[in-house]
Amino acid sequence: MKKLTFPEYTIKVEIHGQKKMIFDPVRKKFIPLTPEEWVRQHAIMHLISKFGISAAMLSIERQLTYNQLKKRFDIVASSASAPLLCLIECKAPDVNINRETLLQAAVYNKVLNCKWLWLTNGIDHHWFKFQNGELSNVPEPDDLF
Repeated sequence: MKKLTFPEYTIKVEIHGQKKMIFDPVRKKFIPLTPEEWVRQHAIMHLISKFGISAAMLSIERQLTYNQLKKRFDIVASSASAPLLCLIECKAPDVNINRETLLQAAVYNKVLNCKWLWLTNGIDHHWFKFQNGELSNVPEPDDLF
């Protein structure tokens, strides 16, 4: 898998049959290893390691409905004080983070109403914060709470 711009994390990868699988600490099972899943698992480890968010406070690939359309978000981080704290949209490393990615996350966030948005392909990371009804591009925060 491609080298990402995250700190080094211990991520368990195994071969099951003829498939490479990666362990997801939130779902507590092995998932097929794809480039997007590689990024998602690094993002999960970053949320746990840097921001102190427990695996129990993360939701992975859950369905939501927007204008009667079924959508699936990648990750939502919660806390005791903020039920929906941060929406994370993950892309494979070779997929550019662009306006379309932001629009996709913004649509999900119309339903979720998270304070933070994080768009990542594992190489480029873009953070946004909702404040006073406006979305601002910001550097990676030291704290999400």
